[in-house]
Amino acid sequence: MKRRSVLTLLGGLSLLACSRTPVAFTGIDITGAPYANDFHLRGQDGKEYSLASFKDKYVLVFFGFTQCPDICPTALSRAVHIRKLLADKAEQLQVIFITIDPERDTPELLKQYMQAFDPGFLGLYGDMKQTQEVAAAFRVFYQKVPSGSSYTMDHTSISYVFDAKGKIRLAFKHEQTAEQCAADLRALMAA
Repeated sequence: MKRRSVLTLLGGLSLLACSRTPVAFTGIDITGAPYANDFHLRGQDGKEYSLASFKDKYVLVFFGFTQCPDICPTALSRAVHIRKLLADKAEQLQVIFITIDPERDTPELLKQYMQAFDPGFLGLYGDMKQTQEVAAAFRVFYQKVPSGSSYTMDHTSISYVFDAKGKIRLAFKHEQTAEQCAADLRALMAA
């Protein structure tokens, strides 16, 4: 009799587990992707950072450059709005901007740029080789494009989201609204 009760209980629990509705995200669910696993770069403050530096935090990573005329400021402004929408959970989200233009984006410039959006945002940089390696590890495309006497950069406009355990979970498309991104983050935080 005992064995049958245990089997009935286990069967009921497995049905309950199977009946959980999977979370439907607006962003791209890339949980378990074999890329975007880590980075090792310096921050605008001179310290070295990796994903392990943000233990127990959700991390939103965007690649860009400070002289970007539209995509980068739009993505960072959206991140500011996302944090406002997260309200009491905002401190659980660390926003990271990784420069793809280390020639011009000095630590001082990154610091000023981040502070213009949110003093809690972190700008990261590496030398040219490190930049190439981290971009490749995240499958981020970028290239220098001549523009008059200077240059601009073409680049991927995806924002990556890591959960509080440092695992890649989502990719936010540039077209997603702050409301959609915040809803995805709230769902991820509740899971």
